Amino acid sequence: MDLYGRLLSKVLFPGWERARGRTTMDVLAYLRETERASAVELEVIQSGLLRRLVRHAYQHTAHYRAVMDAAGVKPDDLRSPADLARLPLLEKATARATGPAREATAPPFAEVVKTTSGTTGTPMIVKYNAESRVWRDATRWRGYGWAGYQPGHKAFHWWGVLATPPTGWKKYKVELDHALRRDHYMDCSPRDDAHLARAVEALRRLQPDVMLAYAQGAAALARFVNRTGGRAWRDLPVITGAERLWPHDREAMQQAFGPELFETYGCREVMLIASECEAHDGLHLSMETMIVELLVREGDTTRPARPGETGEVVITDLHNLAQPLIRYVGGDSAVARGPEPCRCGRTLPRIGPIEGRVTDTLRDGRGNPVNGLLFSILFVSIVDHATQFQIFQKKTGELSLRIVPTTGGKMPAAAEQLALDFLRKYLPGVPVTIDYVDDIPVGAAGKRHIVVVER
Repeated sequence: MDLYGRLLSKVLFPGWERARGRTTMDVLAYLRETERASAVELEVIQSGLLRRLVRHAYQHTAHYRAVMDAAGVKPDDLRSPADLARLPLLEKATARATGPAREATAPPFAEVVKTTSGTTGTPMIVKYNAESRVWRDATRWRGYGWAGYQPGHKAFHWWGVLATPPTGWKKYKVELDHALRRDHYMDCSPRDDAHLARAVEALRRLQPDVMLAYAQGAAALARFVNRTGGRAWRDLPVITGAERLWPHDREAMQQAFGPELFETYGCREVMLIASECEAHDGLHLSMETMIVELLVREGDTTRPARPGETGEVVITDLHNLAQPLIRYVGGDSAVARGPEPCRCGRTLPRIGPIEGRVTDTLRDGRGNPVNGLLFSILFVSIVDHATQFQIFQKKTGELSLRIVPTTGGKMPAAAEQLALDFLRKYLPGVPVTIDYVDDIPVGAAGKRHIVVVER
């Protein structure tokens, strides 16, 4: 790290946080200790924060007072993470509808208001208090630190942009902040060759210490770099998020950017849920910030997912007292892991791989569910003939394989047949068509989904 980087890391960034009244660096130091605490110590931390949360939610929010009363549960009955099973799940639709009723009528009040990207439906308004913001920031810096990224490093952010970017003085304030922090942002939503070439030129010019990217955005850029022989930078760690990171994408990115690739998993409602460490064997949970359950539904009941089993991700935010989220079902699923310790020495439990959205589930001709994430491997077979693809299932069941061909026109007949055979094998009884398009649009947050199911 150069002189300015060291000054930013050791003096300017910590000083700026303190000047804003934020204890980010103190919390970060604490998290670097607790990441190696015993399982008993971690449960004690979670249990204490949970008791505070449920007392506050019961006393000061109309929604959770009604929920607990209906369940016959008082705050003192919820002593540990295991006791959360006594409360119902907070489905996403309910979370959207109950936003005002979940807002606390006593301090700490909300200081931050955000809107989710709405990739699984209607966006949701999320509010949280100052303490929650500090813990979110510190947790993010800890997870990024496992990839070697520290304040002071030059960072290239290949990321989605806000649907309504700041204007006027706010725009200049944001740009100045990015410049001082050494953060260079580029919108990863356009993925035509011209825009990808501009990103390659930016990487050559900046020679960053780290890249942070939407997973599919980084994959598209990596394939362009590999195809054009455009790499002109030293190995740099790549931290991905926002989208699923597929094995074949990982291979392409390692060729283009270097071997150190780190997946993160989070959502706008709570930010960083889990991060990959240098052992590259699953993602460590942010236990001090939230309680994460992986649940399997069986009829009207749920149970914890067993090791190796996929469960729905259910989150309880331990520090958001302004608008509590307790047992929130965000729509994602992940594979549960056993208690085996990680080679890195950290004791935070792991999950992974992240299996994506529950709503990615397709239906075959008999109505049986088929995990849509299976079809990412189809791209490996047609990658030479398609720059983008998407599987779209209509309400009526018909399936459209949308293809943006590499050279215009159509894929070779053999590639078409391979794709049709693959789809018909896993979705028997479903009418399938191949539709060639010029582009597959990304969503409002810059994400492009491999599978879309019409609802």
